[in-house]
Amino acid sequence: MALKFNYYIPTKIVFGKGSLDKLAKLKLPGKKALIVTGGTSTTKLGYVDRVVNLLKEKEIESVVYNKILPNPNNVQVDEGADIIKSEGCDFIIGIGGGSSIDSAKAMSMVAANEGKCWDFISGAARMKNKPMPVVAITTTAGTGTEADQYFVITNEELNQKIGWGGEKFFPTLSIVDPDLMMTVPPKYTAYQGFDALYHSIEGYIARVANPMSDMYALKAIELIGKYLPTAVKNGADEEARAAVAMANTLSGMVEATSSTTSEHAMEHSLSAFHPELTHGAGLIMISCAYHKHFAPHIADRYVDMARALGYRDTTDPMDFVKALEQLIVDCDVADLKMSDFGIQKSDIEELADNALATGGLMFKVDRVQLTKEDVMKIYEESYK
Repeated sequence: MALKFNYYIPTKIVFGKGSLDKLAKLKLPGKKALIVTGGTSTTKLGYVDRVVNLLKEKEIESVVYNKILPNPNNVQVDEGADIIKSEGCDFIIGIGGGSSIDSAKAMSMVAANEGKCWDFISGAARMKNKPMPVVAITTTAGTGTEADQYFVITNEELNQKIGWGGEKFFPTLSIVDPDLMMTVPPKYTAYQGFDALYHSIEGYIARVANPMSDMYALKAIELIGKYLPTAVKNGADEEARAAVAMANTLSGMVEATSSTTSEHAMEHSLSAFHPELTHGAGLIMISCAYHKHFAPHIADRYVDMARALGYRDTTDPMDFVKALEQLIVDCDVADLKMSDFGIQKSDIEELADNALATGGLMFKVDRVQLTKEDVMKIYEESYK
């Protein structure tokens, strides 16, 4: 193995039980914040009010924007950016899941520059000014966005879901408090945990993987394999919640140092056309067929991951697929069907075209290049 890598993760991460309360003592990057959230669980559980009150202790004003959807879109980003400008906010706090934090990152770009969100993502506009500072407070264990430089936004008019970002989009500060995750319902615990798992798996099999990303990836895979079923079945288990939260943050570090692969591009196509489809659920549905395709071609890496999931002495790369299938069963998400989300088998060619058109960079980091026929076959084998 060539010992060669780039490493740059400038985010200050405060991790652990009760860490949200430290917000009042931490150095923050401004005097007035836009708080970005989905407005349901984070509000009902009192998390938004806690943040507002902790900011008041530091004499920091705040405004709340609570319209973020599970698959955040460019319209919401533009609305939030307009509020930032009109209210004179000088930093942004994303609180909730990856959708809220990704939206905060996107708003940080739009609010600091002239143009609309999709102007930048489509390449029609260039970012002249650095993004505004972002503080991430994650209440789910799924995307790892608190530790990486990327965000994903959907344009529902164009049926496009695209990841974007760069070094300037790392959060200034991230708070990861497992206490905030204790009430996430079982199925969403599973969806989010599998999203973190696939970030780690893809980062490990990507051709840009390196010794640093490998270290994070294998540990995240091990933690999720061991603790996610418990977190799904008993959300009050503090040890399991903390372990899955740790795996999630590690998965963000994997993304920061490696990359997601075409698996993510293929799911982005599914939820671009069907925004009601939760990203993690979409990944679960295509994952087994996807990894059956790749395992024989990258045998050594799949053996490593099978061992991380409990097949300690295996030399068979397909044991990873067996372990993945069992983990899906153990987390009670084996019954997911594309057809339940309105996806038709006749849509598969259009989905493949969309994935290839919008996810080009993720296809390029695959160690084995997929053809359109390969993509369609994976969708077809996943369909039910």
